[in-house]
Amino acid sequence: METKEKTEIVQVKKNEEEMEIDLFELMLYYKSRLVFVIGGFLIGAILMALVTIYLVAPKYTATAKLYMVSSSSDSIVNLSDLDLGTSLSSDYEELLRVRPILEEVIKKEKLPYTYEQLLNMLTISTVSDTRILSISAESRKPDEAKRIVNRLATLAVTELPKLMDTSKPNIAENAIMPKKKSSPSLFKNTMLGAIVGLVIVLAVLTFFFMTDDTMKSAEDVEKEFGIMPLTVIPEGDVASISDEREKEIHKNKKKRRKEKKK
Repeated sequence: METKEKTEIVQVKKNEEEMEIDLFELMLYYKSRLVFVIGGFLIGAILMALVTIYLVAPKYTATAKLYMVSSSSDSIVNLSDLDLGTSLSSDYEELLRVRPILEEVIKKEKLPYTYEQLLNMLTISTVSDTRILSISAESRKPDEAKRIVNRLATLAVTELPKLMDTSKPNIAENAIMPKKKSSPSLFKNTMLGAIVGLVIVLAVLTFFFMTDDTMKSAEDVEKEFGIMPLTVIPEGDVASISDEREKEIHKNKKKRRKEKKK
């Protein structure tokens, strides 16, 4: 039983040794295949850039902002007004997502969307540490994104106070027609494609490196068999030897043989 366990332990250790990867040798292997590495990086980048330009529809984002402050009986806004404005911002943020408001936007702007589709196009949030409510809409048509946001901001001023029975907000900023697309990002997608291409090439090269069991040096022979080779045949380009040089070598050999016979 003990002999069997020892055999299994030795087998496990042997398998672990076989799976060891020399990172320095792997880096040298990558360096020797640098053309493929760079090629994979560039091909991935180019493919992703082409997909982004020709296959992904651009989208535009328009944004409007509301400044939320409760009216005060005094001419100067007091601290309680500011606190109330902060809490109102969160309330308006949720109320702007209700179905009656968004269906009114769809009706007024004659949009070809359902309530759920329009809701997915909107981003409504309170600007951090402020009483400002940001309303954004993303659409493939820049004019449509602007119209949606401005209509929603107008409804926030006129309709939500009726629901809340409180002072209405003021529009701090109307949306303007966006001139640049907000998505997709050509740079991000290009870099993503480049990284994916690079990873694929490195994975393939690593596989070839790990499955390559040919011996390329005396160190490989020693690592595999535990003994040093007696001699090593130096590398050389036989094809580069000219005919004249070959004849000269042949004559020198004949000359040495004659000298030995004498």
